[in-house]
Amino acid sequence: MIITNKIRIRLNVFFIAAVIIGSIVSSLYGMGYLDELQAVLAKDNYIFYWMLLVGVLAEIVAGSMGMGYGVICTTTLLFLNIPPHIVSASIHSAESFTTAAGSLSHIKLKNVSKSLVKKLAVPAVIGAVIGAVCLTYLGEYYARITKTIIAFYTLYLGIRILLNAFKKKQDKAMKKKTNLTRLGVIGGFIDSFAGGGWGPLVTGTLIKNAFTPRFAVGSSTVAKFILTITAAVTFFFTLGIQHWNIILGLLIGGILTAPFSAMLTAKLPVKKMFLVIGMLVIVMSCITIYKSVFS
Repeated sequence: MIITNKIRIRLNVFFIAAVIIGSIVSSLYGMGYLDELQAVLAKDNYIFYWMLLVGVLAEIVAGSMGMGYGVICTTTLLFLNIPPHIVSASIHSAESFTTAAGSLSHIKLKNVSKSLVKKLAVPAVIGAVIGAVCLTYLGEYYARITKTIIAFYTLYLGIRILLNAFKKKQDKAMKKKTNLTRLGVIGGFIDSFAGGGWGPLVTGTLIKNAFTPRFAVGSSTVAKFILTITAAVTFFFTLGIQHWNIILGLLIGGILTAPFSAMLTAKLPVKKMFLVIGMLVIVMSCITIYKSVFS
């Protein structure tokens, strides 16, 4: 029943998005702007189509593992030599829509604790604004150093994802006291500055400290949506809108895949996914570090 409801909600979002995208393309064709659109999509060696693929894969990973969208996108964009501030701004712009769909699903299924969302979201918003402003400055003037720092962070996340493949199922632990304010600020800052990491850090910590999984995931997802909107708006005011081809690719790829991620969750071998994705993130992060340090 739960999976059916998730699929229904996401299919509705998919249908609405498809209608909007179709209307936009049809309007551009009617006004004779289709050639200009194709020129935009062909920029930067057709990166739009690569981002479309990345958006699909990242949403599959996020749907099957409950985390990893930002990590996959950040690792790939850094690997493709996209400046760090453009990486995070593009990801959060596209992720505003995908996290909205996930949040609606969890709210509809009553997986959300309002008090937990409030305790996470308010400090996360503060952390996100600070992270976005810092990245805008450092990413523009110290891009090489910033890229190296973020690549080391994605390397760390890759190792954590890989270790999940070998983690044995643990007995239910006693609930540990968690400083939600500190967790929200740090999670918001890291997610905004590094382009991802909220899921592995915040959701992972809540579940590890024995919060009820459905409320941990649902509440964390809604808080993530609020922080994502905040980061996207902050980047808009500090950077403006850049690299529409990257944003559109990630957005459309995620929207195309999101309705079916609930079905994939039950069918994909999650431990093998952890293994493959962890190794991929580690290898790509190491290559990015090498290029940043020695090129």
